[in-house]
Amino acid sequence: MAKKEEAKTNGTATHEGNMPLFYKKPVPLDKSKHGNLSLAKKFTFDFTKEVNAVPINLVEMPQICHFYPIAFSNDGSATPVAIIGLRDNENLFVNKKGEWLEDTYIPAYIRRYPFIFSETPGSDQLTLCVDLESEVIKDGKDQRFFDDEGNPTQLANNALEFCKSYHTAAQQTQAFSKELANSGLLIDRQAEVKVKGDRKISFAGFSVIDEQKLSEMSDKDFLKWRQQGWLPFLYAHLFSGANWQRLTKLVNERL
Repeated sequence: MAKKEEAKTNGTATHEGNMPLFYKKPVPLDKSKHGNLSLAKKFTFDFTKEVNAVPINLVEMPQICHFYPIAFSNDGSATPVAIIGLRDNENLFVNKKGEWLEDTYIPAYIRRYPFIFSETPGSDQLTLCVDLESEVIKDGKDQRFFDDEGNPTQLANNALEFCKSYHTAAQQTQAFSKELANSGLLIDRQAEVKVKGDRKISFAGFSVIDEQKLSEMSDKDFLKWRQQGWLPFLYAHLFSGANWQRLTKLVNERL
């Protein structure tokens, strides 16, 4: 009898204390407190090695679909996620040296780390924060956040602009996800893949778009999605299904 290994997505971008995925202690970047802090010179992706799914933004989906299966969280929010592993606590795209698989697109959520925006309750103000408990934050002068005069370095300014772009894309994604969650197009799904040793991995806890329901969508609703510019992202999700085979190949190489 084939052995089953249960694995579930971890794509809701939260962990203990409702902190965003990967982040442990994000604090506002402050020149008086963090004047000597730097980004580690040798930046690796070790911080992602125990995650099997990461949130993605709408604008990324046409690129993501060439490398990873795209699914949606089944918690009612329909958050789009890239599946990067088939087993719990395993990212198949990062090696033992913390290097991402060569010639493979890296989701923006990962590239944004250790920076993130925090929102001030009751206002539209956004503050650039950095995860102080990250292993990629060091004391030193190689890649500082502030120069000797206390001014933001180019690195800090680039991080600010990246977070601005990410925030805008995330807001667009939330609007899409809200509509998708209420559309009736999603169904819960479980993927089962065969691996070495006559075993099977059962991967559950996510939703996908039902192609039959999509084909039966009313002309009115279809036109609405077309006018919103969302149809290409639905098809990107459907096309991404071919990448389940790629994950099977990668997990067999690990085994």
